[in-house]
Formats: sequence, C-alpha cells, structure tokens
Amino acid sequence: MCAHVLVAEDDAMQAELIRRSLLAEGHTATVVHDGPAALDAARRLGPDLVVLDLMLPVIDGYGVCRVLRRDSDVPVLMLTARSAEDDVLLGLELGADDYMTKPYSPRELMARIRTVLRRGGRGPDRREDPVVRAAGLAVDPVRHEVRLDGEPVDCTPAEFQILLAMTAEPERVFSRRQLLECTRGADRASTERAVDVHIMNLRRKIEPDPRRPVRLLTVFGVGYKLSGGRG
Repeated sequence: MCAHVLVAEDDAMQAELIRRSLLAEGHTATVVHDGPAALDAARRLGPDLVVLDLMLPVIDGYGVCRVLRRDSDVPVLMLTARSAEDDVLLGLELGADDYMTKPYSPRELMARIRTVLRRGGRGPDRREDPVVRAAGLAVDPVRHEVRLDGEPVDCTPAEFQILLAMTAEPERVFSRRQLLECTRGADRASTERAVDVHIMNLRRKIEPDPRRPVRLLTVFGVGYKLSGGRG
C-alpha cells in the first residue's frame, strides 16, 4: 500500500515522528502546521488521507474537518489530547473517519491509518501507481527508483529522500533544516552543510548544466526548491 498522507499537526516533533513513520511504511507525506495550510494543501494535493490534529492554530481541526467534508470525501483521522466523550462525538459527527487521543504509539497510528485507507477504498486498488512525478522526474517510493525523462538515475538513500520530498511538492521552498530531516533515516551523520553537497550531487545527475540549474533551484537565504511543476 502506498498513499499520500497530509499531516496537519502543530507540534513539530509529533509531525516529524508521524512523517518518518509514514515514510517507513512506504507512504509519502506532506506536513503542515496550521488550519489554513491544511486546507490549501488538501485542495492542491488531493491526499489519500488527512491526519488532522484538533488543536491547530488559526483554524482548529473541527473547522478544517467541516470544510473538508463540504468539499471532498477524503478520509480524516483526528488526533487530539482531548479524550472527553463530547469531543470525540463532535469530531465523528463532523465526518472524521477515526479518532485517536494522545499519547499514542506510532505503531498503533500506522495500524489505524491502514484500516482507514482500506475502509475508504484508498489503498492499492485506488492508487495503482504510487510514483510521484514533477519536473521530468518520476520517483517511486515502493521500488526506490528515480527516473529522469524515462532514464534511470542512480541516487544515494539520502538523495532519494530529498528528491521524494521535493517531487511531492514542486515549487515549495525547503529550508536546509527541512531537507536534513528528510534524510535522517538514510544518513544519520548528515548536517545542514551536507544538504548542500547532496543538492550539488543531484544537480550533476539531473541537470543539463549543473552550473546553471533549471530544476533544483537555490532560493537565496531560504533553501532550495524543485521547479517544473507536476507531470
């Protein structure tokens, strides 16, 4: 099973834990930290599942769920520190497919996600092609393969994780810190400066002219982005 999961969680450490668990399961993940960003990502990306924290800033999880249910049938798994019955019932009445209270184990969360995906018909039968495509790149998280215009690209594990994250969200600007977090499972000794080396090496592999990149662009003072759009 491979799905694209939108994680809306204001706690950065919790969000990163969920993201890593999803990647370990073979899924792709997009992480946001407030309600408006969750709604924008849901509209743009059409995820297979939304993992939705109740206590989001600006628009809380209830408000996000209400809008999602009005606009789509995407499955929603709510997360919250609230365990009162009224809170649980309100979340379910708004259309949440499942509800987990904090603290929870990552294994239990992944099991719940698998159940919700199967129940909503969003598992392998729906998404037969898990490949993420953008800027001429095709990144396959199941086979762990990268292709550029149909030709294979040999990537290290850290380079693969960077490309997977950037291809899933073309035109998004990633900071070095964010790209470093993408490589943690593949390169535990990596540093923010090492991210620059990974980008340099990737440019040698996917750019017509690495000195004048047209795909992996530097956004000065911020980080990097993959330019070229989906497809």
